[in-house]
Amino acid sequence: MWGNNTFPHALLITGAEGTGGLPLALALAQYIFCEQKSEFDSCGKCPGCSKVARLEHADLHLSFPSISHRPGVKPMSKQHMQEFREFVKQTPYGTTFEWLQFIGAENKQGNITADECREIIETLYLRSYEGGKKVLLMWRPEYLGKEGNILLKLIEEPPQDTIMIFVAEQRENILATIRSRTQEVRLVPIPATDIADALTARTATDPSIAAQVAQIAMGSYTEALRLIRHSENDLFPEVRQMFNILFTNNGAGVSKFVEDWSKAGREQQKDLLHYIIQLLEHAIKARYAPNAPIALQAAEAEFVRKLAGTKLSFEGMNDMTKVLGDTIYYIERNAHSKTQLHAMLIKMHHIVLGVKMPI
Repeated sequence: MWGNNTFPHALLITGAEGTGGLPLALALAQYIFCEQKSEFDSCGKCPGCSKVARLEHADLHLSFPSISHRPGVKPMSKQHMQEFREFVKQTPYGTTFEWLQFIGAENKQGNITADECREIIETLYLRSYEGGKKVLLMWRPEYLGKEGNILLKLIEEPPQDTIMIFVAEQRENILATIRSRTQEVRLVPIPATDIADALTARTATDPSIAAQVAQIAMGSYTEALRLIRHSENDLFPEVRQMFNILFTNNGAGVSKFVEDWSKAGREQQKDLLHYIIQLLEHAIKARYAPNAPIALQAAEAEFVRKLAGTKLSFEGMNDMTKVLGDTIYYIERNAHSKTQLHAMLIKMHHIVLGVKMPI
């Protein structure tokens, strides 16, 4: 869009949590202010790039959900600017919940207030400090509420050389009057291979574990990082053992598996169950598209093909997925995890009863 001179004055970037809306918006801002930009990227070295990288460029104006720490003082982004710089530096893919906890919100609801909207208007109608463009980057316009209507005239008829970039995760919660005045770009889930490569390069995660986590993360780098924090062991041997127990009618094995995993944390239990769901989904794909490549490690891919080759029906695999999903639901709501895991394996055993599986 920039190269074709069609870059909109009001851009709305929407995408699920962890798909990189904020990093993309910051990369765009850096490209806009870059003094030596190439056709496809900023140079990353000039003063403009350096200032944006530190979130200190005088013509880059940031707005985000904030809270007030003192009675009678209305929340404003400028009160948390240094904290926001540190947060983005530490966790560029961080969530809004993580941000609010970072500033000590506890149970308080973050907001982008009417006062902030009025200040944005006043600021953007001033001349740019460095004589070029002015950029407003608003992270999570869903937190505007009805106060967002204050910005409508600004969005419709912005001052010269002014660009507004809105970054949202829940587009349905943005005022329709704002959505209709912006050009929207929707982000897709990040490919599992890209997530795995990033985990290996940036967090020194073992490649096999990175590949597992990338499959479970469902296109969210944020979720992948969370899974890495809770993933202490390779899950695949545990899952292979679990299916062996189910298909060999091993009651003692069921009890031991439940006993071992009931001692794990709830997040680890959920990670395991999400991983099993992912393998079942791959097995369904392998059965109905046998020539399609399987985006898994070799041992996992072999396991998935064996699972796809059993007499377990599509309905059976679907029923297993539902049982696993229900168990995740109850564990999230603090149900007794040992009871839930035991009930889950019994239900799954009934689904596979009578089916032989040479794994």
